[in-house]
Amino acid sequence: MKEKAYFVNVANFIWLVIITFIFNSQMKAQELESNEKNLISNQEREQNIMTKTDSEWKAILTEEEYRILREKGTERPFMGKYDGHFEEGEYVCAGCGETLYTSQTKYNSGCGWPAFSDGIEGKIDESKDISFGMPRTEITCSNCGGHLGHVFKDGPAPTGLRHCVNSVSLDFKPKKDQE
Repeated sequence: MKEKAYFVNVANFIWLVIITFIFNSQMKAQELESNEKNLISNQEREQNIMTKTDSEWKAILTEEEYRILREKGTERPFMGKYDGHFEEGEYVCAGCGETLYTSQTKYNSGCGWPAFSDGIEGKIDESKDISFGMPRTEITCSNCGGHLGHVFKDGPAPTGLRHCVNSVSLDFKPKKDQE
């Protein structure tokens, strides 16, 4: 009996390794595809980014905004002011005011952070992020380089994308204020 239990445990372990390998392979394939299609070179990014010193950023951002936008932090899930917010308007970068998203692409993903199926073309940069041992695609404001969050390929049609964004990285401009 002990021999049978041993072989069952070994078989379960092998299945776990195989499943982990398949999952990691799929994640890596998604990451490579995203990197090939959407990344701009570091040199291009540096030329396009609004530059400020750390002390200048600290003077205009709150501590929490600085932690998330400049130090690539993350707010706690389900705590951000824009997670359940669905008013018509535009979402702009809290660091520089650049328009990043419209309310037409916002949806309730249930992830705990504001989710968008797409950003405004040319306003959001993507880069490889391997922090915490997870390959992900980081999204940043193309104007100031502020960290927004991450993009995943589990969103709704037609893009299939979920831009998972920290509320702290955003400000909102209601449609009525834009008219």
